[in-house]
Amino acid sequence: MKTSIIYSLTENFESQANKTSDGVEFWMARDLQHLLGYKEWRNFSLIINKGKTACEVSGENIDDHFVDVNKMVIIGSGAKKEIPDIMLTRYACYLIAQNGDPRKETIAFAQRYFAIQTRKAELIEKQMLEHERVQAREKLKSTEKELSQVIFEQTGGNKNFALIRSKGDTALFGRTTQQMKDRWGIKNKPLADFMPTILLKAKDFATEITIFNAKEKNMKTEGQISKEHTTNNKSVRSTLISRGIKPENLAPEEDISKIDRRLKSDEKKSIKNPKKLK
Repeated sequence: MKTSIIYSLTENFESQANKTSDGVEFWMARDLQHLLGYKEWRNFSLIINKGKTACEVSGENIDDHFVDVNKMVIIGSGAKKEIPDIMLTRYACYLIAQNGDPRKETIAFAQRYFAIQTRKAELIEKQMLEHERVQAREKLKSTEKELSQVIFEQTGGNKNFALIRSKGDTALFGRTTQQMKDRWGIKNKPLADFMPTILLKAKDFATEITIFNAKEKNMKTEGQISKEHTTNNKSVRSTLISRGIKPENLAPEEDISKIDRRLKSDEKKSIKNPKKLK
């Protein structure tokens, strides 16, 4: 397909895009019908129905991607007539295009256009989740540093902080830190660097409670603070289990340091290659 045709089709497809008040991008089925080269709504409706079936098979809610609406159109005499239409998400458009005839140039283009754009959305979502996990890890580091400082200020030393933290792990996982490292295949790296986001936030919450109570109750010994930290992690574990989440049974995630490097690298690439206005 010629570059000029690709640019022309891209402009056509993007010019028909709309957005809801919540920022969700959508196309109207009647517009998509013409973009894909279908003359008869009746024939295009068959393709839409195939797209709905594919949507359901994929495990998505059809009503989240295909929304029936009515709109007024002007007929020959100048009078208005109400006709049925459908609001389609990008994913719905992708499914419809996939069920079209790829021998048609516009449909072949649409299949790639919506697939690429959908993939971009997936990548953005993945990056956002990874960024959230990196932030959760940094927050836990900060909170644990604060707990170490509290222990030092209130007991006169924090040489046993690592032991207190390890007792917290045991209370949260029902296993020692080393046992969890062995379970997850971790060597020479902190256990927290491989925790899923929910466990990072769980540990952070337990640690925040320990800091609060250590200050509030003016705990003066490492034994008191250690006991407090163990109790808080056990409480958090109990809450997780009550919601069907058993910490020790969750799978480890990618080393957080690798994710952090990748996100920073992608950000630098984005800055170096900005989109240009024509």
